[in-house]
Amino acid sequence: MTYSELRLCSNRAAFEAIPNPRRPVDLSAVRARIDSEGVPVIDARVMLIAGDAQEVTISRDGRILIKLKDADAARRMFVRALAWVEGSTGLARA
Repeated sequence: MTYSELRLCSNRAAFEAIPNPRRPVDLSAVRARIDSEGVPVIDARVMLIAGDAQEVTISRDGRILIKLKDADAARRMFVRALAWVEGSTGLARA
């Protein structure tokens, strides 16, 4: 999955990455990957909210929101979140 540039949200409270093109993500597979790392996760049905030292939201459409203000820390967390999405074979089959 290819993502747009990680960018600061309009409210400047988080960074977001949007897949291009948008593709559905199998959240149950992604959750299994997050659980395997022992990271607390809330399943809100249309999104997962993973809380480690930082909060990461993964939406069913593949969007990733990272609640950090530091760009370097957000990039590192994005790499981890992307592994959750892609490493879990979390892409839904079309």
